[in-house]
Amino acid sequence: LQYSKFYFMKRDLYIDFAKGLATLSVIFIHTTFWSGQLYIPREMRLLSLLFDVPVFFVLSGITSSGNLDKTMYRLLRLQITFMIFLTTLFFLDSGVKYFLQNFCSEEVLKSYYGTFGVKSYPLQYLPFDFENLGNWFVHQYNSAESFPVVMGSFWYMKVYFIVTVLGALILRFFPKHVDWFIYLNIFLIIYFNFFMSSYPTGQVGYVVYYLLLFLAGNRLKGKMISTKMVPVLYLGWAVLVAFVVSYFGQDIIYLINKQKFPPKLPYIAASLLSIITVMVLYNRLKITKDNFVNYIGKNAIFYYFGQGISSSLVYFIVSPLKDTLPWFPLMILVYIINVLLAIAIAELIKKIDGFGWKYLEFLRVKTQSRPANHSFRNEK
Repeated sequence: LQYSKFYFMKRDLYIDFAKGLATLSVIFIHTTFWSGQLYIPREMRLLSLLFDVPVFFVLSGITSSGNLDKTMYRLLRLQITFMIFLTTLFFLDSGVKYFLQNFCSEEVLKSYYGTFGVKSYPLQYLPFDFENLGNWFVHQYNSAESFPVVMGSFWYMKVYFIVTVLGALILRFFPKHVDWFIYLNIFLIIYFNFFMSSYPTGQVGYVVYYLLLFLAGNRLKGKMISTKMVPVLYLGWAVLVAFVVSYFGQDIIYLINKQKFPPKLPYIAASLLSIITVMVLYNRLKITKDNFVNYIGKNAIFYYFGQGISSSLVYFIVSPLKDTLPWFPLMILVYIINVLLAIAIAELIKKIDGFGWKYLEFLRVKTQSRPANHSFRNEK
């Protein structure tokens, strides 16, 4: 690793660019794996997983300072933004349910939710069930049945909070032993996959792998992988993939998506291609000007929220066209529409979030004796 002369730049545009690409890739994955399961071949859907969510954890590690105050404050802001979005989603989901149940026929109601698949009807949750909203707030992701892809995306949020806190604690209290934690996580991944009778349930498997990526990303911060190491990394990845195929059998290639929740070795091996590429390009690929991909990266959380809604809406485009158009042009068409919808919805969510923070500021002024010029907005 070599220190880069760009280390002291205020903002690394490459990080924003990589986040933007990762966000667009997530939209593509949800285009292929949700509505896409109705018409896209399995091979294409599996290929979409090569550039996936793990990239976000590497990038988060690169940008993490280990400052606990900043980390906790940033996570608090994220949680509040998350809750503002969930409240919006709750009333939107409940509004759709209430309208369909009270102003439409049973056939229309069944047709709407049946578009998402046989498991979406009959409904499990009534409109305006505030217990459900409370569960969402504390990261118990019961389905928003009118927009099912949203909660299908939110496993990432819970893991992100856990990994970021643990990562910041390690960087703050054990800065000289980060490598030890990296090796520990590698050991645990090997142990879970080869020596345990059953893979651990809950969040353990997620945290072990994504904390490893977070810490590895932080070790790369301000440095550049040497040119000599680049072919070694890609060769190591190829050897790992060959081992996985030989150990688990060739059929494991078609089961990669089932190895993602939680991340097991076959999915880990597949995801490492994009991770290695992102790390190799760090401080090599120079992004000197902001562009639209960078803008998406800077606002990735709003686009992540928005794509869950847009990826649900495109079901209604796929349903009438899947038997009319060939799968590839339909996939491209649906992806473009999905991206455009995600952009529009993300910008709307961003405005709602701004309004939510203004309302919180209004409440603060009304309920506290602090000076009015000290605002949430200033802290943001």
